[in-house]
Amino acid sequence: MAKTKKLTKLERAKKRVKQLRRFYRHVLLYVLVNLMLFVFQSRITVILVSKEALGNPDILKPVDWDLFGTPIVWGAVLLLHALKVYIGVPAFGKKWEERQIRKYMEKEGGDI
Repeated sequence: MAKTKKLTKLERAKKRVKQLRRFYRHVLLYVLVNLMLFVFQSRITVILVSKEALGNPDILKPVDWDLFGTPIVWGAVLLLHALKVYIGVPAFGKKWEERQIRKYMEKEGGDI
């Protein structure tokens, strides 16, 4: 049987508060960066998509990636972060890792 450390209520609460703080920081950064990109969009577009920089800036015309690309992609990542914090989606977490270790050790006939 795997040895797991039992966390006290205080340790669990501290861990939860740390997760929430990181998530709120992530949300704040998302809002600030996307707000800055929206406000300064025309200046950033001129710098990043100039003829000198790209050669043919018309290639990016179908989607205004300067305005929508960052919020869409980053928003998806933020959604995954929210799921992990609030629902506890254990994608490749400690329990998964322990199960995989046990599985491979059993496969090789080793002691657990």
